[in-house]
Amino acid sequence: MIFDKLIIATGNAGKYKEFTQIIRSCSDEFANEIIFAPEIASMIVDETGKSYSENAMLKAKAWSEKSGLPCLADDSGLEVKALDGAPGLYSARIIQGNDDNKISWLLHELANESNRNARFAASLALSVPDEYMLITEGHCYGTIADSPNGINGFGYDPVFIPDGYKKTFAELSSSIKNQISHRADAFRKIISFLKK
Repeated sequence: MIFDKLIIATGNAGKYKEFTQIIRSCSDEFANEIIFAPEIASMIVDETGKSYSENAMLKAKAWSEKSGLPCLADDSGLEVKALDGAPGLYSARIIQGNDDNKISWLLHELANESNRNARFAASLALSVPDEYMLITEGHCYGTIADSPNGINGFGYDPVFIPDGYKKTFAELSSSIKNQISHRADAFRKIISFLKK
């Protein structure tokens, strides 16, 4: 076992669940116990970085320093080609409200666009106190659907159709999503690095 305890630095229960599934499916020996950060403390880390990597590092460092435990954090976003990469770094806060509000904003912005190409991007930061910080990036390419479909996942999942599939992330099973997602791509790179 690489880590006895590992904190997932997010307040998003859906993201925590997804990370747990990705970790377990990629490696049985990565972490014995995977902890949802709000279960051990209450802390909000301001995402003041100018990139996904900087924001992921800020969260991982803050939580690992507070807890004294290894911590995995991510920052991710949806990048839409017709919108010059928006919402990108501001995907979670492009507009006030819940996921439905953000999806409505996106579909409104794309109402007259024929180019629906997009990708999810993620940066993962693994912070081990007093030892090292490891950063990786992952991507998943696809297109934006005309309307939301599916009930699984969170965020923009109901409108993102990954390349090679005809269903949105929210329609696909979690096992399929966790094999092809941007977070899975980035996490496999962490595993690969640590094995070296």
